[in-house]
Amino acid sequence: MHKNVFLAELNTYYLGALKKFLKDTIIYGLATVLPRLMNFVLVPLHIDKLETTSYSDNTTFYIYAAFFNVLLTYGMETAFFRFFSKHQDKDKVFSTAFISLTVTTVLFFLVVFLNNDALAILVNLKLSYFNLLLGVLALDTLVVVPFAFLRATGRPIKFTAIKLTNIAIYVVLNFFFLWAIPKFGIGYPGYDSKDLVKYIFVANLAASIVTFILLTPYFIKTKIQFSMDILKQMLNYGWPVMVAGMAYVINENFDKWLLPELLGKDINGAYSGCYKIAVFMTIFIQGFRLGAEPFFFNHAENQNAKKTYADIMKYFVICGSLMMVFIMAYFDLFKQFVVRDPSYWIAIDIVPIVLLANLFLGIYFNLAIWYKLTDKTRFGMYLSLVGAFITIALNYYLIPRIGFMGSAWATLAAYGIMMVLSYVIGKRHYPVPYDLGKILLYLGLTVILSGIIYLRFKSNYLMSTVLLLVFLGVVIMVERKDLKRLLKN
Repeated sequence: MHKNVFLAELNTYYLGALKKFLKDTIIYGLATVLPRLMNFVLVPLHIDKLETTSYSDNTTFYIYAAFFNVLLTYGMETAFFRFFSKHQDKDKVFSTAFISLTVTTVLFFLVVFLNNDALAILVNLKLSYFNLLLGVLALDTLVVVPFAFLRATGRPIKFTAIKLTNIAIYVVLNFFFLWAIPKFGIGYPGYDSKDLVKYIFVANLAASIVTFILLTPYFIKTKIQFSMDILKQMLNYGWPVMVAGMAYVINENFDKWLLPELLGKDINGAYSGCYKIAVFMTIFIQGFRLGAEPFFFNHAENQNAKKTYADIMKYFVICGSLMMVFIMAYFDLFKQFVVRDPSYWIAIDIVPIVLLANLFLGIYFNLAIWYKLTDKTRFGMYLSLVGAFITIALNYYLIPRIGFMGSAWATLAAYGIMMVLSYVIGKRHYPVPYDLGKILLYLGLTVILSGIIYLRFKSNYLMSTVLLLVFLGVVIMVERKDLKRLLKN
């Protein structure tokens, strides 16, 4: 009898945990999904208004933004979640992380601004672009800890509202500068119609300024409680995360940095534009991560946590696979909507490969719980460095031989190998009972169906829809028992 009661309670916890994870992912995911969808509206605008060479400059700007964002936060966001969830004096953790990032960001800004001429030349950006980049970097870094605090303390509405305000300003200003001014002849002092890409960066800076202002209450309310002991622990935990983050930036952007050098800015612009079609998978992964990271840390001590993590992985693979098959089923519609300029279509064949690569990346992020929960973040660093090495080596080897397609295959190889290595190593340190058979079934079916659709039925929506329904039918048949159990509760 006692055993039955225990099992019933365990089952109740398990279902409750899954539902809480789903709720957290939806709420916090909206903060990523909606801004990315709003940002996604800008892709056709940018492609219509910018030449492929200017679009390449736009891509380069955000490559450096991503790289320095990781460098300036030095793993503090992930370290904050880890120590905030387990430390008794949470205010001291917040204050220490906040003060640390503020001091280093201000120092970085001053040093770089005083040497901006030489550094702009070094990174091959116009001085005006570089100064805008510096402003965006400083402001976005200063709000990292306040945003993390909102997530850690369960304030999704405020978090989402500020994120949406940021992207709304960015989108509106993009349309104002790139569409409204030329179309309606609006007078704007110093407006340069031959340098439209600059106004994309101006819009970004304006959005970052407003976000900073909205989060200033956390600057004012912060009680000075700096703990060198806590900082040392957080830095020890966070620096491998930083190195892993820098390697991740390389994995994501090295191709777009190298292609202009080897094949020209026009090719890089087309490649970067077509790469944007994979943004739907990226949105899904980022939404998952926003909900998953706090959840994984907060439920680590629960008895049935590993079973929950295993099922979350399975459902992640199902959703990600379904998304890929769906995009492939209606590929021409996505292409016409996102990349309307035919001059960009020379790189369209990268999309299926990049989609699968991003699905592998999402699985890797899911697997990453083992080294985060065991405080062995150095393994995340090692795995990311392996991926970066593969990315660099294969790009240099393949681009001269097969052009930009080599970059797509390099991305797939890097994320695929990182995923496999993380699973194998993780089994030794933090074994989670993943349902490998079902995961491989769904991944294999995704590759087969997506390949058939893309190669044989790309414009045949009837057959593509049939194959999409085949995937759904297999999922329902295989998961019918678990689906019934979840729906009943």
